[in-house]
Amino acid sequence: MRFDVLTIFPDLLSSPLEEGILRRARENGQIEVGITNIRDFATDKHSMTDDRPFGGGEGMVMKPEPLAAAVKTVTAEKQARVVLLSPQGRQFNQHMAEEFATDYEHLVLVCGRYEGLDQRFIDTYVDEEVSIGDFILTGGELAAMLIIDAVTRLLPGVLGCAASVSEDSFSRGGLKYPQYTRPREFEGQEIPEVLLSGDHGRIAKWRWLEAMRQTMAKRPDLMASLELTKAERKMLEKHGIV
Repeated sequence: MRFDVLTIFPDLLSSPLEEGILRRARENGQIEVGITNIRDFATDKHSMTDDRPFGGGEGMVMKPEPLAAAVKTVTAEKQARVVLLSPQGRQFNQHMAEEFATDYEHLVLVCGRYEGLDQRFIDTYVDEEVSIGDFILTGGELAAMLIIDAVTRLLPGVLGCAASVSEDSFSRGGLKYPQYTRPREFEGQEIPEVLLSGDHGRIAKWRWLEAMRQTMAKRPDLMASLELTKAERKMLEKHGIV
């Protein structure tokens, strides 16, 4: 899969791409990441990519010409989904990450700045606006990295253990069960006995119940969206989780 990020601060993105899973995915050819400096497409001698808004108001607005030229460059030879990182967009979640990983081979992530982008560029070149939450960042670069990370780990072969994806929080709509590792005792706390039993059926049942307990306690808003069978609902009632 290919990602192209359009930004006026390309150095903000370099370090995360050189670490961990993203670095390995790039080295293994599972993803390609291109970073395009929008300033390279400015037409004036000062490389200006923003100007004052018509109608007055505070701040600056990103100009349409450099943005359009940058998009045309990275999409010239292939179909791509052009995504603008924007607080006005559809909220990013695990389902959208799966959608991007499955449905597209090329994502162009446009990082806005200042008071926003000229609406004419959005209307003409942007396929979708995406938000990572109801808060404001100084720019879209961190949001772009979040999307690249979330989508990359879903691509076949990227994670060492493929089952990790299906066991993640939100993969079934809820949170994940608690995890334990060595030592068996830590500051007077023992790990749950069931995890030492070797009974995979008991362990799976315990993990599912604890995942539901975590979800109910920490994110009760997610419970309504879970697709539970009658047997599962009955089990949750039996254990006092719902």
